[in-house]
Amino acid sequence: MKIGILGTGHIGKTLVRKLSAAGNEVKVANSRGPDTINEEILVHGARAVTSAEALIDVDVVILSTPLRAIPQIAPLFADVPAGTVVIDTSNYYPGRDGEIAAIKAGQTESEWVAGQLGRPIAKAWNAITSASFAEKGVAAGRPGRIAIPIAADGVREREIATALVDETGLDAVYSGPLSESWCQQPGAPSYCTDLTREELPAALAATDRSRLPKRRDLAIEAIAERVGDSTTNPDSDYAVRLTRVLFM
Repeated sequence: MKIGILGTGHIGKTLVRKLSAAGNEVKVANSRGPDTINEEILVHGARAVTSAEALIDVDVVILSTPLRAIPQIAPLFADVPAGTVVIDTSNYYPGRDGEIAAIKAGQTESEWVAGQLGRPIAKAWNAITSASFAEKGVAAGRPGRIAIPIAADGVREREIATALVDETGLDAVYSGPLSESWCQQPGAPSYCTDLTREELPAALAATDRSRLPKRRDLAIEAIAERVGDSTTNPDSDYAVRLTRVLFM
């Protein structure tokens, strides 16, 4: 499959490595230009390109950028064919992204992204810590394999997201349409708690939407206190222990 990835942050760089290692033809871009992309993530054949080039002649585009970057990225999609599947990995953190009135008023993060792009999307890989994603993926069928939720309105978006999640060493559990994707947003029991395929459906069903912002902000405060700021990611064991205590 031909895949364009925008973003080389904590999740994006692991997506590049894993999806290219699985045999996909991967192009990757960031906001600073191809010369700034670390060659270590290109080891399995991925190519560093410009953001515009990453969206040309691909089957799938994966957005792995902060949510605040989406409006600036949106114009790049003007000439992207309607058949190209778009998968978004972002999450809303007001301290980083600024206040987004529509999301604060109740629109799901995924619906907001789809609206900015003017096209359907799937949401995946947003509900796992970068450390767990990089370190804990295993082959299908292995006991204890981590599962992550995916949301999508369309069957094709759902099927392709499911297949690619599997290629990155995780199980995919469908969480519903984008309108219900709040159940995989920060603060939810399914968010970064490293549950299995058998455990995840109950966590999704137990989500109390009204409590998500407070739980999200508590986790940010706890992580900042531990590591000294809100941008450094903690190790996976600490992060999962914390999210299980606060979110489940």
